[in-house]
Amino acid sequence: MNDTTQHSYETATARIEEIIRRLDSGEAGLRETLDLCKEGRELVEFCAAELDAVGQGLEELRLDELVARLEQRPAE
Repeated sequence: MNDTTQHSYETATARIEEIIRRLDSGEAGLRETLDLCKEGRELVEFCAAELDAVGQGLEELRLDELVARLEQRPAE
């Protein structure tokens, strides 16, 4: 997989599972193992960034909701 390939979180996690199965099989040679580890690391980093982005989006939604609630409160 290269940098020009488009990923979704779901396709990336599916590929990580494939990589793990291949590595666990013990059938991969040294070069393939190295390549799979490198690809797996890139995919894990991609997934972590996606999760961070989603988490940040959820935090922003919560803040927007809090602001909206505060704005709806009657003045005391």
